[in-house]
Amino acid sequence: MATPTPSKKVILSGIQPTNNLHLGNYLGAVKNWVKLQKDFHCYYMAVDLHAYTVRQDPAQLRDNTYQAIAIYIAAGLDLDHCMLFVQSHVPQHSQLAWLLNCNGYMGELSRMTQFKDKSSKAGANIPVGLFTYPLLMAADILLYDTHLVPVGDDQKQHVELTRDVAQRMNGLYGDDTFVVPEPYIAPVAARVMDLLNPTSKMSKSAVNPNGSIFLTDTPAEIDKKFKRAETDSGKDIVHDRQNKPGVSNLIDIQSALTGETIAAIEARYVGKMYGHLKMETAEIVKKELEPIQKRTQELLADKSELDRILKNGAEKAIAKAEVTLRRLHERIGFIMP
Repeated sequence: MATPTPSKKVILSGIQPTNNLHLGNYLGAVKNWVKLQKDFHCYYMAVDLHAYTVRQDPAQLRDNTYQAIAIYIAAGLDLDHCMLFVQSHVPQHSQLAWLLNCNGYMGELSRMTQFKDKSSKAGANIPVGLFTYPLLMAADILLYDTHLVPVGDDQKQHVELTRDVAQRMNGLYGDDTFVVPEPYIAPVAARVMDLLNPTSKMSKSAVNPNGSIFLTDTPAEIDKKFKRAETDSGKDIVHDRQNKPGVSNLIDIQSALTGETIAAIEARYVGKMYGHLKMETAEIVKKELEPIQKRTQELLADKSELDRILKNGAEKAIAKAEVTLRRLHERIGFIMP
């Protein structure tokens, strides 16, 4: 990958390799990564350190990480136009996270919405990592002089925290210590909703997995899940998130995959039944996922090649991350080796 130039901004994004990736991950993140890679200098990763904020089965985490990387490539990431790596392969992420921990405030971390949600489910023993992981996320972003971070609306708070910490440290150590990032919100399908509960976001950890379309689902499983998808009262197939969240979710999925406008999709379904919408959405999803699934399995069959790709990506990421970390170390007053 070429050295970043002023004409191209830097984008960084990653997904936790917990459970299987689902359609929301694909439409809200990976599909957009593919679109962005030729117009930006892109850093994409499997964020396994973040996954460890909740205890993981070691074998499953390893398999999920390989699978995530394979899916990224199968979906269209071009290694000549982006940098692809695993977060834990770049030790500078953890090193910078400690320094940001020393500059972050407990008050601002305690206000993080995801900490409130996740800690409420953790019982009496709340891991410290659940509290501090937004500063690891900030380290991910700041290490690569990132300008833009693709996020959904529910993740903007993390970018705002990163901006606050970066500006705080720039005030202490020089305005060019860190690039202050901005959130980048994709205009289409930033949020794909649960098929059974269309007022909630599709999730890898949903109580009922039938509400999520996983990228590893078979055609039969995809058909079955869409048949069971929650629709709404009435018969008209129109896009109305407030009154028809189930129908709107299916229309959004079609629009994101085909590029067709909401109005055009609505026009196609005048006089048709909800069953038509469900099964035609299933067909569109299966058509999109079939080549990705095939290529993913080919990649997973050769782990040595995936290891080579990840080693190469980590070496390039380390080279960039080390420049940022050394700059900060020098300004903080550490003795430089």
